[in-house]
This record gives sequence, structure tokens and C-alpha cells, in this order.
Amino acid sequence: MRSFRADNPGRFTLDGTRSYVVGVRRAAVIDPGPVLDSHLGVLAEAVKAADHVVVLVTHAHADHAAGAEELARLTGAAVRGPGTSHELGDGEAIATDCGDLVAVRTPGHARRHFCFHLPDEGAVFTGDLILGEGDTTWVGEYPGGVADYLTSLDRLGALEARVLYPGHGDPLHDPANAIDRFRNHRLSRIDQVRRALAETGSRDLDLLTERVYGELPRDVHDMAASGVEAILDYLATAG
Repeated sequence: MRSFRADNPGRFTLDGTRSYVVGVRRAAVIDPGPVLDSHLGVLAEAVKAADHVVVLVTHAHADHAAGAEELARLTGAAVRGPGTSHELGDGEAIATDCGDLVAVRTPGHARRHFCFHLPDEGAVFTGDLILGEGDTTWVGEYPGGVADYLTSLDRLGALEARVLYPGHGDPLHDPANAIDRFRNHRLSRIDQVRRALAETGSRDLDLLTERVYGELPRDVHDMAASGVEAILDYLATAG
């Protein structure tokens, strides 16, 4: 397995998107990242000796998937995953000469999100389900996302991986601890929103977001507000 970092650092991408190449002669590129000629050129060079290449995307967000079609053009690869012309099925296996990559449906961060499990190596490529630093990822794209996210963390834990390779940040060599950390953070946020509802008696989204997070820059506030809205949906559904 080889890792390559795109030069797209930012508030939400940390030090850049991680792309992974699994296999040599029969290879898969996981999350080719944004449309950056320099990064896509490095990935194309990394698989130039391969007889067969497939480009896999964990989810359709641009920082993970926008470069997929261009990389396919450069390498002759097929593209598979959410937002592509070839959707993946849960449990579908993609062959590499390092072993099969198994697609594991893990919605939450996005409605259509997959991790890729490499059982032969005890490894899971987590996309944005779990990041390589901190204890949170954005969960606010769609109603039902919070419940999906917690279920997906449970599903990730059941794989009993030895290492997690996230879409942003460094590998995680204590998966159980990382999963617990991200789950506990989400549960804490749910409790914060529940308390804010009780204290304010209001469902005003801006008011609740400020109560939970304090004052934030506008772009961060909007992301946080979508997360609070998703938790409100979760609380309403859970009764």
C-alpha cells in the first residue's frame, strides 16, 4: 500500500486529501482527490506498471472524487463508487494483487459513503467516516445522517481492523480507540443539543448553534448549523 497526499490543505481537509494505491500489477487507487495535475500525475506514475487499474471513490465530495475521471483518462482505469457511472454494492469485492478490497457501506458523513476493507492486511480505508486527527467529522448532509453515522461506526468496529487509513490525516494504529473517540464526540454533541433545546425552549437553528459552539466564522457556522440540524432530526426520530 502506498499513500500520496494532495496539495489541498484547508480548514476541512486538514493537510490535504490522502490517496492510496493498493497493489502493483493489479492495482486500485482509492480517492484520487481533487483535480490537481501534479497530484494526478503522481498517481498515474504510481500505477504505470500495472496491467489493470481501478479508481475507487469512498464518496462523491470533490476533495475525494473530482479527479477520478481525469485519472481514468490518464491510466485507462475504470471508475467505481458513489457519484460515478458504476455504483458499488455493499460487500462487493475489488481484486488487487494485495488481496480483495471489500466495499463496506458506511453512510453518515455522506448519504452514499463506503469504506474499503483489505482483510488480508487487517486494514480499512475510511474516507471521511473517521479522520486521522481530532475526534470529529462533518455529519450534516442529510436527514437521518446521525443515526447512520453511529451505525457505521459500529460496523467499522466489527471489522476488527489493525490499522485505519483515513482520507485526511495519518494512519490510525489503534482503531478501537479511534472509533470510541469519534463515537463519544458525536454522543456528546447530541447531549449538548438536547440541553440547548431544554435551556432555550427554542428550535431556532442559529440560536442553538451558537449555544452549542459559541461564535464561529460564517463558513464554519454554516457547517456547524447543518450538524445541529441533523442532530435535531436524530432527536425527533428517536423521540
